[in-house]
Amino acid sequence: MNLTTRPWSQSSVEVFKHPGAQRAGAFVRAFLKRSTPRMSQQAREDQLQRKAVVLEYCTRRKRKERKRKSRGLSARQRRALRLFDIKPEQQRYSLFLPLHELWKQYIRDLCNGLKPDTQPQLIQAKLLKADLHGAIVSVTKSKCPSYVGVTGILLQETKHVFKIITKEDRLKVIPKLNCVFTVEIDGFISYIYGSKFQLRSSERSAKKFKAKGTVDL
Repeated sequence: MNLTTRPWSQSSVEVFKHPGAQRAGAFVRAFLKRSTPRMSQQAREDQLQRKAVVLEYCTRRKRKERKRKSRGLSARQRRALRLFDIKPEQQRYSLFLPLHELWKQYIRDLCNGLKPDTQPQLIQAKLLKADLHGAIVSVTKSKCPSYVGVTGILLQETKHVFKIITKEDRLKVIPKLNCVFTVEIDGFISYIYGSKFQLRSSERSAKKFKAKGTVDL
């Protein structure tokens, strides 16, 4: 008895009328369609006419997930949360004396050591760009007489104000505008004209200050 083989194709699947055979044929057609998504129906039929059928492995492309940048809190949100407020129980001068000692060491390192023969202009230039948190600041001149003589450790600096804790454990908010401040370290005294100093501490490091003799309030 001679046995003849026919190529496996979609037409040969449809020959079977049994329900199980129809389901099997539908499964085969769906499987071939999933396995060869880039092939057209005609190309798939041509491949099935051959004796050997090779199914290519299709790799799925990974979708690139966009990294969401974490956004920090806005200035309004920080104010609403009162993140930078100093609590009354923390408003004590003695608590911030170690901060002042750290600041003095920071300035000494910044100026390569404060020696008696160090030029005051060099110290002045360094202080204008330095971080002043922890410095002892005094108000020497002001259009508001009540500010004159206020001395304490600088706790917070914003664009327009200095927040100073005095030896009497009182937190003073001094505006920079129309005030002259002095900063003393190891016998060197530097003057800061607040009207020309209305910058954030992070912005001062990149600003070029021009030397001026006096500034009228």
